[in-house]
Amino acid sequence: MAVTQANSSLEDQSQVFVSPSTTYVGVYDGHGGPEASRFVAKRLLPYLHILGKTNSKAERLSVDHNVSDEEIRKEVEALHPHDSHVVLRTRGVWRIKGIIQVSRSIGDVYLKRPDFYRDPVFQQFGNPIPLTRPVMTAEPSITVRELQPEDLFLIFASDGLWEQLTDQEAVDIVFKYPRAGIAKRLVRAALQVAAKKKEIRYDDLKKIDKGIRRNFHDDITVVVIYLDHHKHSKHRSTTAPIDIYSPDDEEAEQCMLAAVA
Repeated sequence: MAVTQANSSLEDQSQVFVSPSTTYVGVYDGHGGPEASRFVAKRLLPYLHILGKTNSKAERLSVDHNVSDEEIRKEVEALHPHDSHVVLRTRGVWRIKGIIQVSRSIGDVYLKRPDFYRDPVFQQFGNPIPLTRPVMTAEPSITVRELQPEDLFLIFASDGLWEQLTDQEAVDIVFKYPRAGIAKRLVRAALQVAAKKKEIRYDDLKKIDKGIRRNFHDDITVVVIYLDHHKHSKHRSTTAPIDIYSPDDEEAEQCMLAAVA
């Protein structure tokens, strides 16, 4: 697991929980602050993202519920046929009510409860947008897929990674390099791309203060899970920014357990 911060307050949260029968991985990307992602990290485990196979071909396992995607945009518009402004193009980007790109989230209650605008506290500090019905939902999208023998690993990451790397680029990196430190390697690759886009050196990007750095890239959280761990173990969990190592590497295993303890 690896994390890099761009915002003044880290909005990403993540966790890994392993038991003899189940593995949960969560990567939660906060919006406008860390409160919602922290809430989820305490109460929910998680969503799948990218699967790598033995032929090193990437397979996406989740769908980004973002109205920049035409299908998602049409889905939202179909749910609100009488609201021609439910999705607006603002600052060159499609957003629900001109505010937010995602169509599903935990939090953002002001876009889910029309009665919220009658709250005098919100009227004093918020930016009221009259609603007749919710324009967002917290209902999750659930995908079930049986693992195949050629499935090697899973990459879980916040959109800070995917804004810089394609699915295939990320899978190629994990497929090519050793397991130890692989999540950090993905983060570094993403930062190198972000630096190149802004025409600055990678080392100079790392020196930019948090908050200002958000102008160059988003918070990035990455978890890589390899699918050959069949050894039974006691329940354990972690929220630390560590890397998941090969279970066959005894030294790496001890490092992981020490970090979890």
